[in-house]
Amino acid sequence: MVNLNDAVAVRNLDTLKMLDLTMNYPQQFTEGYELGSKFALPKRPERIDEVVIFGTGGGSAASANLIRSYAFDRTSVPIISVQAYNAPGYVDEHTLVFAVSHSGKTEEILSATSQALAKGATVIGLGAGGKLRELVVGSGSAYLDVPGGFMPRIAIGYIMIPIMTVLQRYGLIPDFKAEFDEAVSLMGELATEYGPESPVAANRAKQLAEKLGAFVPVIYGFADQYDAVAWRIKNQLGENSKYMAFWNTIPHLHHDEAVGWDMQPELARTLGFLLLRDEEAETEQMQKRWTATTEIVEERMGALDTVWAKGKGRLARMLSLVTLGDFFTIYMAIRKGVDPTPVAIIDLFKKKVGQ
Repeated sequence: MVNLNDAVAVRNLDTLKMLDLTMNYPQQFTEGYELGSKFALPKRPERIDEVVIFGTGGGSAASANLIRSYAFDRTSVPIISVQAYNAPGYVDEHTLVFAVSHSGKTEEILSATSQALAKGATVIGLGAGGKLRELVVGSGSAYLDVPGGFMPRIAIGYIMIPIMTVLQRYGLIPDFKAEFDEAVSLMGELATEYGPESPVAANRAKQLAEKLGAFVPVIYGFADQYDAVAWRIKNQLGENSKYMAFWNTIPHLHHDEAVGWDMQPELARTLGFLLLRDEEAETEQMQKRWTATTEIVEERMGALDTVWAKGKGRLARMLSLVTLGDFFTIYMAIRKGVDPTPVAIIDLFKKKVGQ
């Protein structure tokens, strides 16, 4: 095990500077906002029935889901994340599609985008070039170029924020600039708080890695805003930490998954739970559900910890937990002596399917 108080050892294992890229979120998100604000928008369709975002994995799909959760009660049209080879049947000339592939070569997105174009949807591509850019531009549709050269999961500021600015400019979500400015400022503070030079005693991300590192992680969020955050952290535990992990949302899980808490005690004790809380958004009934969850899980499982969103605006609070989750999952890898950046299994899958 690596001593997380040893900043030199921590940095030496992080060969492709995942920690530095995470600490650079304020600049990345700021650049993402500028890219979206300056983007030459295609003419807005007179009628938009739904927004569909094609994207896979911890960068594109995570960004899509975070946007969907953020805008849950702030948009009059559904925002739908699709991670598949096919465009949904309802996609037509009244659909706004964002086709997102940071690498530009994700085969599922190329397939779904081709179908959306054939159906007459308004398509905006986003990524760092490749075949997707050729497809979108070749069709006469708009394409938003973003910086490349690093793992998509660390590029959410270049993916999530430009899409949000386009949605705002089309009048589909309210102006979020004040919330965005708060979020960027907060992420700067959190970069120092969670950075490698910050000791375990003062570093919540390192503390989580120490507490949950010996368990199979289970992440619980509360609908409507923290389902996407829980899913993001679960994915980061796979890609960054190289851990199998699971996630769900309250209140949904109280109607089915919670029955599984009565599994064999020896198996239950292998699970470590992380609860995502937000006292700004929780109603009295939500708090009761969290209290009941905490009491029951503590009696049965191997470990449990709770983290609280920071900030005032919804965007800041959501991104505060995304940021904590990103640092936590990086330290989960480093603690066990593993470089957080490589994704050998994903590379193996791509090789086997010829992608």
